[in-house]
Amino acid sequence: MNYEKTSTGIQFNEPLLWEKSVKNRSKDLFIESDVKDFNIEDSLIENGLNLPELSELDVVRHFTRLSQLNFSIDSNFYPLGSCTMKYNPKINESIASLDGFTFSHPLIKEKYVQGCLHVMYHMQEILKTLTGLDAATLQPAAGAHGEFTGMLLIHKFNKVKGLKKTKIIIPDSAHGTNPASAAICGFSPISVKSNENGIIDASSIEKIMDENVAGIIITNPNTLGFFEENLKEIAEIIHSKDGLVYCDGANLNAILGIVNFKKMGVDILHINLHKTFATPHGGGGPGAGPLCVRDILEPYLPKPIIKKKKEKFVLDYNRPDSIGKIHSFYGNFNIIIRAYCYILSMGKDNIKKIAQMSVLNANYIKEKLKPYFKLSYDRNCMHECVFNDELQRKNGITTMDIAKKLIDFGIHPPTVYFPLIVKNALMIEPTETESKQTLDIFIDAMKKIAKLAEENPEELKTAPQLSRTKRVDEVLAARKPILKG
Repeated sequence: MNYEKTSTGIQFNEPLLWEKSVKNRSKDLFIESDVKDFNIEDSLIENGLNLPELSELDVVRHFTRLSQLNFSIDSNFYPLGSCTMKYNPKINESIASLDGFTFSHPLIKEKYVQGCLHVMYHMQEILKTLTGLDAATLQPAAGAHGEFTGMLLIHKFNKVKGLKKTKIIIPDSAHGTNPASAAICGFSPISVKSNENGIIDASSIEKIMDENVAGIIITNPNTLGFFEENLKEIAEIIHSKDGLVYCDGANLNAILGIVNFKKMGVDILHINLHKTFATPHGGGGPGAGPLCVRDILEPYLPKPIIKKKKEKFVLDYNRPDSIGKIHSFYGNFNIIIRAYCYILSMGKDNIKKIAQMSVLNANYIKEKLKPYFKLSYDRNCMHECVFNDELQRKNGITTMDIAKKLIDFGIHPPTVYFPLIVKNALMIEPTETESKQTLDIFIDAMKKIAKLAEENPEELKTAPQLSRTKRVDEVLAARKPILKG
């Protein structure tokens, strides 16, 4: 594929509707009122609603052009991961839009929403099967909300046992929300460093594990893209002193259908439905972060839990040891529907292929690009690989320059400067939904950028050149944002 032919196009410089307004152009759109001395157009103006005067065609083209300024997964490739930036099958949207789901209400009596309760109950059972854990709640609204709920469960567990633990161990490769979730629940985060292979050694945990440690939050696979292969041994150390193991399941798509978390020693796991199971979450919401737990924590789960009694599905509020509600009603129901549809459409035999393809795609990119960009850890990865700008720095090119130039190739920049333990990181996660042809386009663009860094670095320093908006000052934008239109 000749990528140059697909990466550029007409750049719309769309003005405001008021700037396009032409006096009397829309006059014929208003129907004469049969109310004496009343004219709808004059009334709007008198009440301060001086609307622009446009034809229907003007309006349609305006909003269509604005929509085309959006960069979306439906039009281009996002190499920045499953954090909502992968393709969402349209069947999910169709099913979630069925009247039986959209017209239901959480205050309707249970007997009238048995179908909805059945779906939620079955979703709980599916998540338990996929993780190997014993119980689940669908209430958390996102990954960080799941973490918060998990920390509340650990707090409750210690309170019931009469333990006064104050610390949570968190690897240096953790998501930023991990220490925040621990701190907001009254725990002090204790950092532990990854080893030369980008994972945590059990010996490192043993050195800092004491009677005051309530548990560990560990992402597996971690943010470097590696499987925490010592997790079972780490869990045994944590459990030996009445601690609990919380697993951040943000990267579950890399091991879905392959790993049994209970056998690894995990006590609590949150699942980002809006990441792993393809539900749209761009723009900040809504999401869903169900929590799966071992049986020892089941009594403390948020209420209600959906249960099956004989042939009926019920909301069980009779949970005296519950931490209470952590979401209005029962969670973000329509996101759960989308994820449920995705799982059923994949089927039992294809769930494992999600993991296999995400790992294959990431390693394919890693191997193709490692002659051109410095690998922070040159070993087989899981769902993502992390490069840096070390090879380009000699020509004054930074990670940000590389990311900005990708825009000129019609590709969204990947995650930059994260994880923090890799200096000038360029984290690439293609996800399982992309084809080899798309990956080759991305790889070709990255090779061309590497060549430009050698032969014409100034072009990278001023990139992007082809986008509607040229390079912005990120620092100024953060400190003095312009929030008005």
